[in-house]
Amino acid sequence: MRLGEKQELTVVKKVEFGVYLAEAAGAEERVLLPGKRVPVGIKEGDKIEVFVYKDSRDRIIATTAEPKIKMGEYAVLRVVSVQKIGAFLDWGLEKDLFLPYKEQSVKVREGDEILVRLYIDKSSRLCASMRGLYEMLSTDSPYEGGETVQGRVYEFSNNFGAFIAVDDKYSALLPKHEDHSYLRIGEVVEAKIVEVKPDGKLTLTMRDKAYLQMEEDAKHVLEILDQYAGVLPFTDKASPEIIMRETQMSKNAFKRAVGRLYREHKIEIVNHCIRKK
Repeated sequence: MRLGEKQELTVVKKVEFGVYLAEAAGAEERVLLPGKRVPVGIKEGDKIEVFVYKDSRDRIIATTAEPKIKMGEYAVLRVVSVQKIGAFLDWGLEKDLFLPYKEQSVKVREGDEILVRLYIDKSSRLCASMRGLYEMLSTDSPYEGGETVQGRVYEFSNNFGAFIAVDDKYSALLPKHEDHSYLRIGEVVEAKIVEVKPDGKLTLTMRDKAYLQMEEDAKHVLEILDQYAGVLPFTDKASPEIIMRETQMSKNAFKRAVGRLYREHKIEIVNHCIRKK
């Protein structure tokens, strides 16, 4: 019996509470297909396609229900509960799918819709993982540079940025120089393709064309100045970390916005501070 896979098995015995299935009539290993999943009129010797997993008592069991994910696949699943030992996901079967804490790239919350893959743990149980998705995503997207796409955030990297699955399928990256501190794992975002790399992976941007984005950034800086009673206690020469923490903007974006406001005589820079005029 192959856990986590659909397979064609033979009915070898009928009982009151269902039918037992095996790979062949004389095989010793059998699995129960519960009565409520048994097709009407089925008899011994018939073949039936089922999905094999484990029930709440860790017993191998078969079902004719269609799971939302199988071995070798990845899928978007909803978090139905978060417990001390991990989270549980809705995968279309009666027993929810377990997502251990060690397989979470970030802590998930109830209601999150996250991209996961299926694996078998050391105890021979089917579990979900948020890790190892990068190599599974497709690199043959139909998109070209300049197109706007939608994608789901599935991982963050301090070295590279935010990894995004465009259409929940295609491999893409929002580079680290773009502010992604406000994003959450599982969030669906709209972005523009900057580049289609030779290997098919996509590079994205969530910033509009520079002059349009600069206008939005300048408005944002003015709003922050209002929060600081008109005086910001640092300038565009501050460290990237301080600027990101206080403004949720990259240093380059902040610098461009401050430059624009200065040229428009809306601010002045004095004594290592920015003042609103």
